[in-house]
Amino acid sequence: MSPVESFDYSSVQSRPKRKLDDYAPNFDADDEGAETSDLVSVRMRRDEPNAVHQSSDLNGTVLEAIASEALTRISRPGLQFFIRMMPEGNTMVIQANSSDTVKSIHERIQAMTGIPLIEQRLIYRGKQLQWEQSLAECSIENDAGLQLVGRMRSTGHPQAWQVIDDMVSVIFRLCKGERIHQPVKVIKSRMSEFFSMTPKDENESSIGHIQIFMSSSAPAALVMLYISPLEGNKDVADNAIRHFLNSSKISLPKNLHSQCAPIVLEFCKLLRKFTPEDTLYLACRSTLGSLLENFGGSLLEKIGILRGLKYGDEIKGLNVIRDIFPFVRELAGRISRDLVSSMEMVLSVGPLVSDVRDFTAFLHPLRKAILGQVGFTVPISMPLPKRAFSDSLHGDEMECLHGIFLDLLVKMDKCLGRVEERLIAKANGEGEINYSGWSQYLTILRELYATSKIFQDAEVQFWKVLRRRKSPLCALILRYARRNDDNRWLLEHKDVTNFESRRYLVMMMFPDVKEDYEELHEMLIDRSHLLAESFEYIARAEPEALRGGLFMEFKNEEATGPGVLREWFFLVCQALFNPQNALFVACPNDCRRFYPNPASKVDPMHLQYFSFSGRVIALALMHRVQVGVVFDRVFYLQLAGKCISLEDIQDADPSLYNSCKQILAMDAEFIDSDGLGLTFVREVEELGSRKIVELCPGGKNMVVNSRNREEYVNLLIRHRFVTSISEQMTYFAHGFSDILSNTRLHKLFFQSLELEDLDRMLFGSERPICVEDWKAHTEYNGFKENDPQILWFWKIVGGMSPDQKKVLLFFWTSVKHLPVEGFRGLASRLHIYKSTEPDDHLPTSHTCFYRLCFPPYPSMVVMQERLRIITQEHVGCSFGTW
Repeated sequence: MSPVESFDYSSVQSRPKRKLDDYAPNFDADDEGAETSDLVSVRMRRDEPNAVHQSSDLNGTVLEAIASEALTRISRPGLQFFIRMMPEGNTMVIQANSSDTVKSIHERIQAMTGIPLIEQRLIYRGKQLQWEQSLAECSIENDAGLQLVGRMRSTGHPQAWQVIDDMVSVIFRLCKGERIHQPVKVIKSRMSEFFSMTPKDENESSIGHIQIFMSSSAPAALVMLYISPLEGNKDVADNAIRHFLNSSKISLPKNLHSQCAPIVLEFCKLLRKFTPEDTLYLACRSTLGSLLENFGGSLLEKIGILRGLKYGDEIKGLNVIRDIFPFVRELAGRISRDLVSSMEMVLSVGPLVSDVRDFTAFLHPLRKAILGQVGFTVPISMPLPKRAFSDSLHGDEMECLHGIFLDLLVKMDKCLGRVEERLIAKANGEGEINYSGWSQYLTILRELYATSKIFQDAEVQFWKVLRRRKSPLCALILRYARRNDDNRWLLEHKDVTNFESRRYLVMMMFPDVKEDYEELHEMLIDRSHLLAESFEYIARAEPEALRGGLFMEFKNEEATGPGVLREWFFLVCQALFNPQNALFVACPNDCRRFYPNPASKVDPMHLQYFSFSGRVIALALMHRVQVGVVFDRVFYLQLAGKCISLEDIQDADPSLYNSCKQILAMDAEFIDSDGLGLTFVREVEELGSRKIVELCPGGKNMVVNSRNREEYVNLLIRHRFVTSISEQMTYFAHGFSDILSNTRLHKLFFQSLELEDLDRMLFGSERPICVEDWKAHTEYNGFKENDPQILWFWKIVGGMSPDQKKVLLFFWTSVKHLPVEGFRGLASRLHIYKSTEPDDHLPTSHTCFYRLCFPPYPSMVVMQERLRIITQEHVGCSFGTW
């Protein structure tokens, strides 16, 4: 049994947890990684000035403690207010009288925290409080929020402080049970006012303004209201928090959305502690996930900055992992549970799109932080040695993430097995399949692949599973892979895909062909000037104009539409790759295969024509037209950015191949005696004259011997098939990339395919046309299947030569070469229509609709004669009509 199959994830979950305090003394968390809550009053001990201690109720009856605290405030004498310590964010609750001075409050803070008086600054509503003032003179109200900072004088946003303080005051009054008229409207109006006065440019002013919302403890106050036991408070808080989530996106410009991330994170952390399955928490989590997805690493940097952390500090890396990891663990648990449902219950049940999307959003920055800052050497060997825990701050997270990877991989293996079973059952006619439960499988696999790179041997285990489940994986690709997905991980591993799935993936690199004729690039071509006029229409056009599709018409002909376009592609490619035009050379061993002609410069326009050729081939692929030509291996490999070896030139130049093989196999003593008389040069013909070209500097004086003959062969091959056609290759590749949605992906396009895949896409099926397959994909209009004319037709077709069948197919459909799937791969079924023409008329076709029309001929002899005429190579073109 493989490590993947035998792994018990429960061992990770049940392992006694090391407290995170062991690694980060200033970070308070329970054994599930929970964060410090601002909702619970904290006290600072004089003998431990740098430690924060939560209420003993934090792990038990937090809700009851908060509710009790809120309800009993009414009976307390004097004032009660909150002091938030910046930048740590810990909160103290102070009771005092209105007549107490600000200095007395500072002295009490010093007694509680050990912070010297000279280092303290108390800020209220954006103003620094003066020592000699009383609390009454400073207008300190009950349940007010103050900020304790060091050496900070005042804020540039006093109005914003006032607005948020008013909002927090309303919230606290609601928590105490006071009745307020239309509280939702009051809170939302304050929030909207706050956003309306936010500076719209991303600078220190806007950051400081948004930070007020966090510094005033507004998120904690809203969550306190949400979990309040008093009737109506939960709905008020729900409305208010959702209003914040929406307003931050609507009221602020996009460049400021990320500045709200620390606030959304605070909502998530507080709500998860109390309501982990609540819809409001899920909405906040999803919003944070979207922000991470849109802004990535820059968002984490801003979160750190807004917390007062310098980018790059070790503590920031710690916070990123500690902040993000609980979400990853939570979402992994939900996905794991739903995968079990999808394979053990009903296939219509599977992981939720929202869970998988959030899982991806949180996992990406977590992996980035791990790779960049955890201090481990990647890939990490598991299980971690004991020493790793003492040397690193992240041992628990590493082990748990590895456990998540193995757990989800095991479950995905089983899910793919169930997919395979259902596909086999469907193929055997045992009912249809409900696919909805499978829709998130590919995304989960992609995240597992990215995570596997962190751990030693994990990637091997991952690909072992996918190779074993190749059939269901390909079925999922064909059904669920989408154009906007990141499919590179599949494209780079061809051994887990088949031709159909690879073709499907690379075709998504092209834009969709538009169906609106008004948006298509129109061409009117004279057949007698086919290549020159096609060049003008295609080579001179802007790439964007071609990506939508083409509308084709031949001069003085009625036919238009897709059928004519298919014919045009075939004819243009035949002309471009005709050796007489000197652009491409046909391989001696396979006249279907071509590579760029080193002597193409005889035409001054040859490079522009190579760019034109690249565009035409890309457009033919985009329109799914088989053009009847294929590339030689030396051509394909260079388009894919790969090196060429001796074995790769066998078809392109058999003579050179055999000569090089002989040189490498010759007796060393004979080679060293200069029996061949070779030096590092090559004789080439250029514009009718022959010249000597050195394969390397000083090549004329370098004699080929047994020690350097391999280098000689490699340089000879490189000059013959790389250097001599480098310009032609560059222009062809540039023209090809013009048609792709992303012009930088042309190498990936060819790297993602085998040469045989490209052959199938460009040339189509090489098998003889099967009349039975043809017949099975044909429907009738006006005729019946058993009519004499239909029986005669198929008998005549069955007796045709292979070339006659191809001409008839081309006349009928403008398809000269069938797709590899045969007639099943065509855009639609074929049709035979009964026409009302006299029986002395020839058949006609509507190639756009794959429609053949002929009258009810009186005899098989007459029909055979009519079909013989249209299946002559020089006749079987241009009969199509709209």
